[in-house]
Amino acid sequence: MHGGVSFLPTFMQYNVPMRLRLLALTLILSACTAAPITATSTPARLEAVVVADTPTPTLIPSPTTTPTVDKWIFPYTIAGLRKHEFQSGKVTVLETLERTDVYTRYRISYPSDGLTITGVLQIPVEGREPFPVIVMNHGFFQRWEYHSGDGTDRAAEFLNRRGYLTVSSDYRSWGGSDEGPSLFYSGLAIDVVNLIRALPSIPQADPSRVGMWGHSMGGGVTMKVLMLDPSTSSGHVRAAVLYSTVSADNADLVARWGMGCIGDIAEGEARYGCNSSDILPESLPQGLISAYEFAALDADLNKAVSPFYHLGLIQVPVQIHYGTADGVDYAGTPPEWSKKLYQGLVDADRSAEIFAYDGEKHSFFADEWFAFMERTATFFDAYVRDAP
Repeated sequence: MHGGVSFLPTFMQYNVPMRLRLLALTLILSACTAAPITATSTPARLEAVVVADTPTPTLIPSPTTTPTVDKWIFPYTIAGLRKHEFQSGKVTVLETLERTDVYTRYRISYPSDGLTITGVLQIPVEGREPFPVIVMNHGFFQRWEYHSGDGTDRAAEFLNRRGYLTVSSDYRSWGGSDEGPSLFYSGLAIDVVNLIRALPSIPQADPSRVGMWGHSMGGGVTMKVLMLDPSTSSGHVRAAVLYSTVSADNADLVARWGMGCIGDIAEGEARYGCNSSDILPESLPQGLISAYEFAALDADLNKAVSPFYHLGLIQVPVQIHYGTADGVDYAGTPPEWSKKLYQGLVDADRSAEIFAYDGEKHSFFADEWFAFMERTATFFDAYVRDAP
């Protein structure tokens, strides 16, 4: 999977009833011990599209276990992430990967929560420094197939031609990055925030003019980053583009693909029954693992970790793009997810626009891809490059 095309895993089915019964028993014992939308530059208010919940048994924890679960999960909630202590590290250039008449590509690394995270930096050949910056957030790839820049390289070159410096994090556990836990995309979002905070160390970058672009899982990461307090983390992010994004409601993700894999990453990606976007090594405390399993199926805790229920925190305009034929393949993202998010942003009185691409699936091609990227660049020109 190269050339900017990314896919979510196609084998995540989950035996909920048996797992729920085992999880409930563990907690008790521990306590005792849509229609297509025509692309338009003037967004119209949509009717709210609600993805139907998959009926699942409801766990009712005892009063003695509820505080324990809440305590374990809090750091991974939106409220908890807003209290996270991010760092301002430096980007290190590891090697030059490619020189073209459009850009020079470098392999980079930077620190994040005690981990070393790798990624790709592309600096335009033409234009005037310091360049406005677009942070590119890639979608899901099987880790054994992924190479730095996969899922973002095609769009990065397009933006380089428009005078933008682009930088893409591999995130923890992808590419040459260290492995580290990530519950509900939290670790991936932390890695992106720490990359944004490291931008001042790139001489050619203008850290006061930053946009974000996210495809699929990267759209979910982008939404989570936008939730964070701009005065302490992503204060210079001015706009965000979502492309075939996953749902901003974690309950939708669990209903479609299941909860995260627990244990070895490679083993998790090679077996059915779990979503290896999340990273839960067996070295994590058993209490946290049990709390994660509970939270992934609990309505209130799902809301606590989901950007969809906190859209009023967003302070920048958001542009959404989706294909009307997406979601037909199990690895794709249903169009209802993009429409649901757009309606939520409208209801929260946030600045948003949405474009539909007739017949396109999870990754766009040919004329539709160029139309999407032209709208993306024009959007960034208005809100990032030329913003006061």
